[in-house]
Amino acid sequence: MKIHARYSNVLFGGMLSLIMVSIISCVVVIATHGLSADFPSHWLKGFATAWPVAFPTVLVVAPLVRKIVVKLTDASPGDTISRR
Repeated sequence: MKIHARYSNVLFGGMLSLIMVSIISCVVVIATHGLSADFPSHWLKGFATAWPVAFPTVLVVAPLVRKIVVKLTDASPGDTISRR
């Protein structure tokens, strides 16, 4: 089963924010608490705190970043990157 293309921006934002918050919260928890027995609970708490902020942020910021990237780059004929 595939998800309809109209949800691609939300799916992109969800996946990107899940991956980024997972990695960043892991690094921050290791840096602040170390790899202790409490690591999983600290990591989950950090993730649960950050993801509700990261997900809507990606949804709002990604289109703006795409527009800025389009203005900063030069598309040659035959490029496959969308120039929306």
